Order: sequence, then structure tokens, then C-alpha cells
Amino acid sequence: MTPVTPLPRIETYREFWPYYLREHSHPETRMWHIVGTGAASVLLVAALASFSYELFLGAVVTGYAPAWFAHLRIEKNRPATFRYPLWSLISDFRMAGAWLTGSLGEELAEAGIASDEAVDR
Repeated sequence: MTPVTPLPRIETYREFWPYYLREHSHPETRMWHIVGTGAASVLLVAALASFSYELFLGAVVTGYAPAWFAHLRIEKNRPATFRYPLWSLISDFRMAGAWLTGSLGEELAEAGIASDEAVDR
């Protein structure tokens, strides 16, 4: 049995962002992430406004469940959250923001990912 060589650790967020985008190469994965991030954001605001622990937990589940589903079923890879939790969280919001502003296609192109104009604008 051949030993598995661990991937080198990414040291900077500047290096992480293109890696994150490559780990989300399928448009469907990106959409699951964006929907989950949006829904989690709404629940998080509601949790903070109402001081609700239950809504906060709901926000966490709502944010991660669709994303992890997409990695398991579509990308067939391991979520970057397991190795880079903070950078992954930041990148989920960055990707959603880039999608909202119409710049996600440019970000994907810079990372060497083909963009789906219907999804990524």
C-alpha cells in the first residue's frame, strides 16, 4: 500500500482564494454555497436581533449543510472548511458577494476555472 503524501499547507489567503475557487469548479456547487450562505446570513441576522441560540444554530446548519452536500455529491472532494475553517468561511461570503456584484466570472477566470455565464454572471 502506497502512503498518501499530504498536500502542502497553504500559507496565505492570497494563495487560498484561487484554491478555494478550484475546489468549487462546478456551477452547481457554487450555487449551493451561495444559497446556503444567503439563507444562513438571514438566519444569523434574525438570531442576533432576537438573541436566539436556536436561530444561530439554524444559521450554522443552513450554511454548511448545502455546501457539504455539494462537495459530497457534485465536486466529490473534501470541503476546505476541514483544513482552513476561517478562510473557507470568509471565501463563502466573498464568493457570494462576487456573484451578487457580477464579478464572479472574472474571479473564476483568474483562477483558471471555466465560468457558466448563466450562473456566474
